Amino acid sequence: MAAATLVATAALGVPAPEPAHADPLIEIEGETLDVKAELLDVDIVRGRAVLSGAVNARLGELEVLCPRIDIRYDEAPKVRWAKGSGGVKARLKGIEATAETVELDVAQRAVKLAGSVRLTRGRGWVEADRASIDISTRKVTLHEVKGSIPVERPAR
Repeated sequence: MAAATLVATAALGVPAPEPAHADPLIEIEGETLDVKAELLDVDIVRGRAVLSGAVNARLGELEVLCPRIDIRYDEAPKVRWAKGSGGVKARLKGIEATAETVELDVAQRAVKLAGSVRLTRGRGWVEADRASIDISTRKVTLHEVKGSIPVERPAR
């Protein structure tokens, strides 16, 4: 079909159409949020979207897997707030996290993990009731914590 269109436009002396350019569907702070899901419902008027069914969201090096992500965005559309729920798995630079929910507040530059939070890296792990991450300072605060942090033996 595409070949037929090119032949017809060339025969008629009409220039071939330029390839389409698409702006990213959703952005966060100028970065593109890449998503995969079984279903996307968008309410354009209210600036809300829901991704559901085997959701995989990637923002730079951060990957989040969960059954559902609710998003609020402005008219640009730039994400202002997002919440993953239904059991969340996240990966970033060798750290794996699990929680019941994860919430991103772009204006506050904060991420909150809640419900059976577990962070693992190598042999080390930490469990907490909830965790918060200040994106600007990269400060992580955990509440109601227990864990196991490997300590290397001194060289002899």
